[in-house]
Amino acid sequence: MSAHTEVIDQSGRWLDSRWFERLLELIPGSLTWTFLLAPVILSFFVPIAVAYFIIAFDLIWLVKSLRLSFFLIIGYSKLYQRQSLDWQERLADLEDLSKAIKTKRTELRRLLEQYPRAKWRLTITKKQIAVHSYYKTLTDYINRIESLDQDQVIKPSQLLNAVIISTFNESLATLEPSLQALTRANYARDQLILIIGYEERGGDEIAETARQLIDKYGHLFSHAEAIMHPDGQPGEGRVKGANMTNAAKKLTSYIQSQGIDPGNVIVTTFDSDHRPHPNYFAYLTFEYAVNPDRIHRSFQPIPMFYNNIWDVPAPMRLIATGNSFWMIMQTMRPHLLRNFAAHAQGLQALIDIDYWHLTSIVEDGHQFWRSYFRYGGDHQVVPVFVPVHQDAVLAKTYLKTFKGQYVQLRRWAWGISDFPYVVRNSIKNTSIPITEKIQQIFRLIEGHFSWATAPLILTFVAWLPLYLNRNFAQELLAHQLPIIASRILSLAMIGLMVTVVISLISLPPRPARYRPTKRVAMLFQWLLLPLTAIFFSAFAAIDAQTRLMLGRYLDWKVTEKATKP
Repeated sequence: MSAHTEVIDQSGRWLDSRWFERLLELIPGSLTWTFLLAPVILSFFVPIAVAYFIIAFDLIWLVKSLRLSFFLIIGYSKLYQRQSLDWQERLADLEDLSKAIKTKRTELRRLLEQYPRAKWRLTITKKQIAVHSYYKTLTDYINRIESLDQDQVIKPSQLLNAVIISTFNESLATLEPSLQALTRANYARDQLILIIGYEERGGDEIAETARQLIDKYGHLFSHAEAIMHPDGQPGEGRVKGANMTNAAKKLTSYIQSQGIDPGNVIVTTFDSDHRPHPNYFAYLTFEYAVNPDRIHRSFQPIPMFYNNIWDVPAPMRLIATGNSFWMIMQTMRPHLLRNFAAHAQGLQALIDIDYWHLTSIVEDGHQFWRSYFRYGGDHQVVPVFVPVHQDAVLAKTYLKTFKGQYVQLRRWAWGISDFPYVVRNSIKNTSIPITEKIQQIFRLIEGHFSWATAPLILTFVAWLPLYLNRNFAQELLAHQLPIIASRILSLAMIGLMVTVVISLISLPPRPARYRPTKRVAMLFQWLLLPLTAIFFSAFAAIDAQTRLMLGRYLDWKVTEKATKP
């Protein structure tokens, strides 16, 4: 039976029936297979229609590619700029907003007296560029804090950050660097709580690892403990959400025992390999403190799969870079942004929605929909423009690495299993405007539909009318169609070049064990993009949708990750 059987109320029993859920599960896979097979079939009967469809599809993809490249440039510039800001100073400003506004206004005035704007365009020097950049940053910041309702702002000194690291059987070599990253946070340690949630089924070794880490690093936090998630609990699956829920409930008990308001606690969930930027907690706290709808918001840092990017095979580097950049682009489209991997939410919100789903293997994305319907559509994801570095897939052999990567992407693509849940709860929840519900349903299915179909359509379909229809092969359009499609897609290479450049400048420092020529391989790896897009991305998405259509539901599998010594 499918994992997503939650409901908002008990009205309309047919909505909760198994037959209706199965009907909804058929839709995504049916649409994808129909779309993939239609050009093949129609090439025999109406090849001209297929030809014009291909041209239109390629043109749409060209526009989309250029648009996404623009989002990547803007998003990466924000990511780069926000990492260098003094978020501790900004937190201090929130303690006394009136004083901070006055101080910043004085600073801006002195800056303009020293560097009058009228002279900025006379010459262009590095100094002037830096001054102009600082002027814009300062102006934007002043405008933002002046727009705040001081009565709605929580003083950062009243807030706590709790980190739940969920682990199954990961080694000390994987977990310890993640805890070391927490200790380097530019954030008050007496406001940071550490919880390591580990699985009983992980065995004695993970229990001992968790204990050692708490013994070694626990004193650096205001509170730290390792919490075991018992195996085989009623109503639970062997999924990460059940582990996190168990840990979060224990955290709630601790917070309540200390007389702390759950609304003043921000909970971030990390995997064992997640290593946040030093400014993450200060930045997150600022965004939470100033947002009047903080309980109705999730907060999403940028996942960057760069921990071991120099070590993994070229196809895995492509996929890791692509996934990182996709999230950067999504931050430029907040209406499409969803929880992914590391994310944060207020503890009060977690209590309201009963923490995480206990059987879903896509607990992060599903968490958005649970929050969205719990709050009657009043839920959004706020981007936090600092990275949380993560591991790319790397196993002991190439074959295991490739298999692990495919399984991971198929699990991510299993997010389409939220479709029945979203449709059923959209019908039930009458407080959300119908146009918004239709948009949300469309965005969900369109994203997974494009994921499964676009690489195959772009690569193969332009040749179908020419080779499948002998009569049409005699016409000029049949021979011109692959050329037209190729030229359109060549223009889309502009977007790819942007991606390549940003991928090279965003790489972490090269490990000493690799020669400088390794960067050349980083450049030529992009020639593999068509293959990785088809065999790992599209096939994984088709696999997930087909399994949902056939009722062959996925189980949670831990992805093997490592870093070479």
